[in-house]
Amino acid sequence: MSSNSCSVSFNSFWIVGPSRSGKTRRLVEYIGEQVWSEWDAGYTANPMILVFAATGDNRLDLDDRLTRLDPPRGGLLSQTTTPLGFCLNQVSLFWPQLMQHLAIESQFPVRLRPETEQELAQALWQEDLERGALSLEGVSPVRLVRQLLDTWALGAASGVAIADIPTILEEGELGSWAKTPDIWDNIGVALKQWRSWCLTHGLLTYGLALDLYGQYLIGDRHYQTYLLERYQSLCADDVDEYPAIMRYLFELFLEHERPCLFTYNREGAIRIGLNADPQYMGQIAQRCQIEDLGNRPNQGLARTLDLDQIEQVINPLFAQPVRLPPESIQSLQTVSRSQLLRQTAETIIDAVQNQHIPPQDIAIIAPGLDDIARYTLLHLLDRADIPLRPLNEQRPLIASPLIRALLTLLTLVYPGLGRLVNREAIAEMLIILSHPLLGTAQPNQPPPYWIDPVRAGLIADYCYVPDPDRPHLLPMEVFDRWDRLGYRPSTAYNQIRTWIENQKQEHSERLLTTPLIFLDRAITRFFLTHTLPYDQLAAIRELMETAHHYWQIHHRLHPQHSPLKQFIQLLRQGAIAANPYPVRPTGPKANTVTLATIFQYRSSRLSHRWHFWLDASSPLWLKGGAANLWAAPLFLQHRLGKPWTVEQTQEADEERLRRILLDLLSRAEERVYLCHSDLAVNGTEQTGPLFALVSASLKFSHQ
Repeated sequence: MSSNSCSVSFNSFWIVGPSRSGKTRRLVEYIGEQVWSEWDAGYTANPMILVFAATGDNRLDLDDRLTRLDPPRGGLLSQTTTPLGFCLNQVSLFWPQLMQHLAIESQFPVRLRPETEQELAQALWQEDLERGALSLEGVSPVRLVRQLLDTWALGAASGVAIADIPTILEEGELGSWAKTPDIWDNIGVALKQWRSWCLTHGLLTYGLALDLYGQYLIGDRHYQTYLLERYQSLCADDVDEYPAIMRYLFELFLEHERPCLFTYNREGAIRIGLNADPQYMGQIAQRCQIEDLGNRPNQGLARTLDLDQIEQVINPLFAQPVRLPPESIQSLQTVSRSQLLRQTAETIIDAVQNQHIPPQDIAIIAPGLDDIARYTLLHLLDRADIPLRPLNEQRPLIASPLIRALLTLLTLVYPGLGRLVNREAIAEMLIILSHPLLGTAQPNQPPPYWIDPVRAGLIADYCYVPDPDRPHLLPMEVFDRWDRLGYRPSTAYNQIRTWIENQKQEHSERLLTTPLIFLDRAITRFFLTHTLPYDQLAAIRELMETAHHYWQIHHRLHPQHSPLKQFIQLLRQGAIAANPYPVRPTGPKANTVTLATIFQYRSSRLSHRWHFWLDASSPLWLKGGAANLWAAPLFLQHRLGKPWTVEQTQEADEERLRRILLDLLSRAEERVYLCHSDLAVNGTEQTGPLFALVSASLKFSHQ
């Protein structure tokens, strides 16, 4: 996989340092000055530099910094991308050549989003799932499909051919998961079947893009020539977060003596357990001149705290007394978690109202976020007029009342969907759609609901007519005492019903061509007449992007068939839509408290004056959680397919916790609150790996 030559390139640099030590700033300076001066002396054409960032949000930030280079570099052309985005782009660009090489007739590729990939793969493997050929102990069919798709992507990201994945899984001693002796061979057959099906139909998944790029494209001489002609240099930020196959690309540039710069964080490895291989990527340092920015962060609390003491506290065998500075690390302690959530919110409210800490300087960080914590904090802070913004929220679209209302609207306009709606859904729709109807909202303030839950229930009971083919709403006058409902509910209901009837009429006259147009009309009519909160606007954007994608894919597979029923069922089953293209809040919406999981916060490279570490004594601080895919350790290059013992897993968990603490403390500028409740949500006592740290903080904060 790597080059045999290990000669050092004197025009390539390896910048290594901890979080917030200035690595990205050094990369931007390198692009703006050193690379430019080299190119200006030797190249006659405008130089093009290929610039990588670890994630989409990081790419946007890096792109902003490059556009603000001072003085402006008029001749500097750069392309910023991410490893996955680059592989997807390049495979799409060279799709005809790849299909010719594989001797496959295929349509031009269309990206397949994860939620659609899950549905189509499950349908393809349905027979094997039902007869037990694909089954793992304690794993549901839906989860198993997701695991297999992720496993292919993991293997492809590490440069493993799809044919070798079953062997790696079997050698990894995952036998305790097996329910049939042929499970690993069956997995191999299923993955090849899925790969072939995607190639034939021109559907490009993450796994397929990584597989084609690593197995075929990067090794092709014609493609290599194209890369070297198009890009004169390469820079990559945070390569400790990159998949192993990116080393192919980087070594190609190094071997041809192209100027390169890489930044690396020894304590990073945020995406290890997803597809990153920091140890393998770190070996590129042998080919570069190394600039070491030190081992200690020069920003945040990590700059001033005694980190050895912090590590000593989380070691259960520590014996020496430890003094934690109460002005930097404080604790909030309650018995129950509900009390903790309230006390956390009250502390934030006091900080904003009395200590003049802007909401944008506060972050709530947790090892995992449940709906109880999310809704409680949103509600309590909203009552104090303090906005809270969940970061990259990963929740099913159907969890949004706005989305449920739109899906209910669809069932009332398009025939054949009556079994997908009931009176409770109708009542909820009437409430949500009565929100902005009569134009009574003040600027930047949403109007009240004009139909309350009690009246909505009465209207649904008396005016909704269920029908498998054409469910519909009757005029309010069929309700004997409709006049007792009041002017506002009656007016709002009549407006909603009239609008629905108009849409049904246009559909019957073929003026309403697709459900996508109907959804756009409904959103414009009912939700865009006032300023929506950020989370609601994001949910609507996710719905529309998901719907456009879903119709595009199904039109390719079944051009004469409308997928409306399947689309509604998919969302109601709890499918999590891919996040929409990142849009950052601006203006007043930017001044919000940030709510994030540990992984989300670290991935976004954020920093805040105050941190609130929620559930500080939870055992989840030691686990990778959703940021650690099944079988991921088996695809690390330095131990490919080798089993992981219990001791090795424990050691990896402890090392991850150490990196988390170092990283978060470098991102908290002034203060960290350790938010601890004696009891978890389920009533169990919480004595996780940070419990000793909480106890030490409580001890010295009370002295």
